[in-house]
Amino acid sequence: LAVRADRSRLIESSSYFRALLGGSFSESGSGYVRISCDLAAAVQVLRYLFEPPASFAISHHNFLPLLEGALFLAVESLLVDCERWFRTVRSRNPSMVVPLDFIIEAWYFAPKHGVTFVEDVCPGYLAQNFVQVISSRSFVHIPYDLLCSTIESPNLTVDSEKQLCEAILSWVSASRQSCEQSVSNSADNQLSLLSKVRVCLLPLGFAAGTKRNCFEFGNNAVCMILNLLKDSLQTLLHTVTDDNLDSYRIRLTEYSKKIVLSGCPQLTTQFLYISALPTDLDAVFKRTIVSDVNDGCLNHYNGLVKKAKTLSFRNVRIVDLSKCPNVHFGAVILWMKWTFPELRTFIASYCLLFQFEDLQCLLLRCPWINEINLSIDTSIILSKYSIISSRSEVRRDVNRNLSSYYMQSGLYGTSGNPVFSNISKLILEGRNDITDMNLLEISMLKSSLCYINIKHCTLLTDDGISTLLLNCRKMHSMVLSYTSFGNHSIQTLCSLDPSDSFSYHKDEHAHVMAFRLQELHLEGCEDGALCNFVGSSLEYLDISETVVSMVSLAPVIRRNSNLSCLKTAGCRNLLFEQGEVQSTSGNKYGRFLQEITSTCYLEDVEMGWAFCPVRVDDLIPSFSKVRRMTVGLGTTLPENILHALPEICPFLESLVLRFQVISDRVVRNLLESSTNLQVLCLHYCLGNLTSFSFQTMAPALRILRLQWVTPWITNDDLTILTQNCNLVELLLSGCKLLDTSSQEIISSGWPNLACLQLEECGQITLDGVDSILDCKALEEVLLRHTVSMKNSIPMFNRAITTNNPAEEARILPSKIRISS
Repeated sequence: LAVRADRSRLIESSSYFRALLGGSFSESGSGYVRISCDLAAAVQVLRYLFEPPASFAISHHNFLPLLEGALFLAVESLLVDCERWFRTVRSRNPSMVVPLDFIIEAWYFAPKHGVTFVEDVCPGYLAQNFVQVISSRSFVHIPYDLLCSTIESPNLTVDSEKQLCEAILSWVSASRQSCEQSVSNSADNQLSLLSKVRVCLLPLGFAAGTKRNCFEFGNNAVCMILNLLKDSLQTLLHTVTDDNLDSYRIRLTEYSKKIVLSGCPQLTTQFLYISALPTDLDAVFKRTIVSDVNDGCLNHYNGLVKKAKTLSFRNVRIVDLSKCPNVHFGAVILWMKWTFPELRTFIASYCLLFQFEDLQCLLLRCPWINEINLSIDTSIILSKYSIISSRSEVRRDVNRNLSSYYMQSGLYGTSGNPVFSNISKLILEGRNDITDMNLLEISMLKSSLCYINIKHCTLLTDDGISTLLLNCRKMHSMVLSYTSFGNHSIQTLCSLDPSDSFSYHKDEHAHVMAFRLQELHLEGCEDGALCNFVGSSLEYLDISETVVSMVSLAPVIRRNSNLSCLKTAGCRNLLFEQGEVQSTSGNKYGRFLQEITSTCYLEDVEMGWAFCPVRVDDLIPSFSKVRRMTVGLGTTLPENILHALPEICPFLESLVLRFQVISDRVVRNLLESSTNLQVLCLHYCLGNLTSFSFQTMAPALRILRLQWVTPWITNDDLTILTQNCNLVELLLSGCKLLDTSSQEIISSGWPNLACLQLEECGQITLDGVDSILDCKALEEVLLRHTVSMKNSIPMFNRAITTNNPAEEARILPSKIRISS
């Protein structure tokens, strides 16, 4: 390629051309010169030198050719511009702005050409964008030294320690499969990277699960977590003395947006506070913080925080403390107030000790929050029972302290208090301590509340719910399942809104609250509430286990073409029309399926009575986006449709089949072809199912429930299952060939099990349940009608009271049910 260029400009801009054209070389008098630089690099440099600055810009597309050319031709100004651009890529935007492939290529380029600034910038850049980096397909191709430097960076930003550990394990797994490193180097790198994980901040269940592939690491992590559960205070005090708190600090940086600590029972309030303390505090004051942040006076926390000048992280929007039973939420609220002044979402699900008084305090101390999730487990709550409180003796003292604190601080406000103007989403599912009076207080959120979930709040009355709806007219999403939702609430939904500012709308029902509803969950409610429903904005409708009829449902489906979720399981009345409903085709409505397939594109569907597809074409394309599907009593899907489910629903993640006829062909195809399938539940299904069904890999499967469908399961079948899938929840019923050895297979094969239910499973508990307790992450255990349960309860008791050092690290699941 020959290029005509201004000789003086070349000499002025490049040391290379200055020496070549202006010195004693023979080329100095020649009309042209030949250079051996890379062609693409040379062209980019010439463009830089001769094109107008406004029309030429450095980008990740031309950076490396420019840098290579600038180095070869010694263009000093271009070298400066390249370094400036590369450094500003990191500083000007906290989100990922260049591809990971480019960073990797630049990292390999730098040492070959003696460029130091690339090595200075890359680790910090990847560290602050680590959440985006690990989602890239190129993550596993990051060189070991770059990954190691990234993890060691003080700017390493992750949502959780679990996220970091998962990323490292993913990289290690890919490294093992490649031929780039020797076996010894790969093992050394694995240990080096995993040593940088702060294992005391890992969820117990996740740590136990790592034992499947990294036994030593997982076992050490579980032991450390269990030791912290026994006495975290003394551990932290010793750590302060040794000035080694870093391994107990939650990773918080100026780039952090989300903090997820869910599933960490070892976590205490002290962990939260030390993570927000300046690193230059003296050891004496750190000890004071660690020892004094307990269930004491909330005013004392306030003083400590002010004195310590707690660090502030303004970019954090979400904090998740679900399943963290050992934190004191009064102190947590103050921690969030000082540390996350821009927090928008707070999640504390499965935390029984967080009660309504804490919610009041949260609203008052952190008024900028707009979403709160305080749901608890409702899997064993029946509508006729009521769980009022947990650990009432402790709560009585704490509540007294809270009330005193509120009164002293003058925090009790009125309905006009401006701090109640931000909450738009409130989830209180399963909170049986919530009363009508509490709902009245929640009504203070009337100017902002749009979403409410009070499912299984069994103390609430129809009048209480009606009053909430009457006050909070902006509501567009309501989860009212298994409550006393009835006539009064329905009348409120269907009444005119006097505050509606829109004087005219083409739909005569536009001024009715129900018209704007986007989500409506009425599962288990006794009233047929859809008969007068006039809304046309519904996206999510759950009427499972109600008395809603087809007459009521059909027009709702027609009016709401944006429905993405429809749950109708257990609605027997759908079989009865109770009159004639005219469909768009002019025929009398008689087929539930016709309305769905002509109107909706569903993502979540539960169906039973009146759902009778015959051909695969009946479900395409309306089911092409389905991710969760439940098929229950009242309908039977033909084998051809069950076999075609991976084709009909290519994104299927959860499948529950009740009273269906299944076969090896169906189940095997589901496990092999539904690559996203995480949940498979087979309840009371018929058919010729054999062990062949589960002799295939299902790496995504996490929950498996086999209720009275696999009586033939043996220990060999269990072993194959443990090799093919990594479960966190297992339910087996009617497996009468299992014995005491089955416990060891389950606990060693799935060390991260959180839920285990065994019903009528032969002699599996003949010698007690000792091996079951080796599953350190267990949260729920159900043992029903098993052989010789007399040794089981003493085993559970011994898990706590034993003096045996080999057993002292055991903890009990939070929920144990044993019936014989």
